[in-house]
Parts: sequence; C-alpha cells; structure tokens
Amino acid sequence: MRILAMDTATSAITIAVHDGETVLAARSTIDARRHTELLAPLVPEALAAASTTAGEITHVAVGTGPGPFTGLRVGLVTAHTFAHARGIAVHGVCSLDALAAAAARQGHEGDLLVATDARRKEVYWARYRCAAGQASAFDQPTVTKPADLPDDVRALPTVGRGPGLYPELLPHALAPGGLDLLDVDAGVLAGVAVARIAAGEEMPIGPLYLRRPDAVAAAPHPKSSLGSSPRQQQRDLRRAAAREARGGEATQ
Repeated sequence: MRILAMDTATSAITIAVHDGETVLAARSTIDARRHTELLAPLVPEALAAASTTAGEITHVAVGTGPGPFTGLRVGLVTAHTFAHARGIAVHGVCSLDALAAAAARQGHEGDLLVATDARRKEVYWARYRCAAGQASAFDQPTVTKPADLPDDVRALPTVGRGPGLYPELLPHALAPGGLDLLDVDAGVLAGVAVARIAAGEEMPIGPLYLRRPDAVAAAPHPKSSLGSSPRQQQRDLRRAAAREARGGEATQ
C-alpha cells in the first residue's frame, strides 16, 4: 500500500506519502490564499522524498473539509485528477477528524473541541472524544460564530486556529506535548485513511463546504466541477483563483 494524502481545508497546504505503517515523506506550506499555485509542486517533492513513483501510489486520501470554498476545492480537484490519471480510488477524510486524531495521538484523553477558521468571524467546529490514541466524533461539522457556541462546548480543550483567533471565546487552547495543533497534517490524515480503509469504512469524497462560496461566478455553471473532466476542473480552479485574486474572499 502506498497512499498519497493531501489537505487544503486549513491554512496548511499539506501532502504526505504513507506506506500503510508509517509516513515516508511529508511536505507542508502555510498560506491560506495560494493553494492553487503551491499544492501541485508539493506532490512530486513528496513522492521524490519518499522514493516513490506516481505509478506506485495505490490510494489517494484527501481532506474533505469543512473549509473555505476555493482552498478546499484545490485539494479535492488535485486528488481527483491524480487518481483519475492512475485509475485508483480516492478516499475522503473529514479534515476536522485529522486534527482530532493528531491530538489523540499526542496523548490527549477526554473530550475535545476542534475549531478552525471559517472566516466571516466564524469557525468550523465539531466535538470529539479521545481515548487510547483514537478520536471519535459525536458532532457533525458545523459553522457558526464562536460566541454562539454553548458554554460547555467553549470550555473544552480546543485545537485548530479558533483559540488563536478568538482567545476570549475559546480560551482553552490545547498543545499536547508542547505541540500547537493549528492545521491539518497530511501524515496524520493518511494514518486515519489507512485505518478506515482496513476497517472497510465508507469514506465519501463530497466536499463539506457548509455554506456558499465567498467568490462566485456571475452565472451558475450547469455542472458540478467535481463531476467534470480533470482538465475542466483545472480550468474552473484557475478561474476561481483569478476571481479571488481580484476581489479577495470576504473580510474576516
């Protein structure tokens, strides 16, 4: 087994190659707005560092969000394009699950809040329970203003960029072992994917946008970009990135 894993739902543009037991190589760049230009070069870098060819990849795993529209779509389209060219399966992993898994693997025990930046003064969030190095969700991912979270939820130990953005509302930032868990790590996401593939779990690849995109076209496209050809998906991405460069996403 060789898994190429990637995620662009948070500020990290992250790639990893995993052999089913360990991470062979990983590459990450922190940039919340340049996913389109930065993700593609990381793929050959990670493959070369893992001494792996594209032809040796047997699975692709991708974070499905939730995340801002354009950034999240870059990862999903790249994963689909790579898998389509290789004729292999794509497996989706909720990006919040990967952050929770990172906390569990660093030794956190008990309840946990994952809260990532949703812009517009909101967070994407879900609650988890961590035990024995594993994390299990007991909420569906949601987007809301941090002030609207219930008091008992805001009181939980929290990973993601939420506490840094809203320290008065999310005051319990968790840094297990002194490690700040702010963004998704593709190596951890790959590990989650390995376990779920082995267990035969369903791993849907539908994006968790949770709301309309900040930058929209003047007229609706008749088909979903994820249902079109890889070349059309890349053209759609370039158009979306150009719109975003002109106008930017909504003010945080």
